[in-house]
Amino acid sequence: MKTGVGYPQLSAIIECADAAHGLGGHICADGGCTAPGDLAKAFGGGADFVMLGGMLAGHDECAGDVVERDGERYKRFYGMSSKTAMDKYAGGVARYRASEGKEVLVPLRGPVSATVDDILGGVRSACTYVGARRLKELSKRTTFVRVTRQVNEMFGGT
Repeated sequence: MKTGVGYPQLSAIIECADAAHGLGGHICADGGCTAPGDLAKAFGGGADFVMLGGMLAGHDECAGDVVERDGERYKRFYGMSSKTAMDKYAGGVARYRASEGKEVLVPLRGPVSATVDDILGGVRSACTYVGARRLKELSKRTTFVRVTRQVNEMFGGT
């Protein structure tokens, strides 16, 4: 929104992985994961690592201030290009820069173990569906097809 610069995450992973792996490099997918299937797609596209800031935010093990609003408890979560992070770690936003990240309140989610189990279960199932015995095989067994609707919302969409 700030810069007008961007590229769809999966397309970037596929293109960069092809180049990086040819040179012995690695790819880290950073941004956009909201469900376990997003990790499966990232690994299927050739990512070697996937960052999960938002998916892991709000758990007991996460840093962050607990805030109470209208009887509900939240944890403060912010991206590393947010004004909050720049103030905390870099002495503020430099005059020649813009703060691109944001700070949000995430509902408290309890221990992270249930979320990790859900993520691992989704990725394992994806591997099973495409016949990958190991995570590294996922990109070799994956074919992507462009669709306009990914989820059938008839019975709640999840």
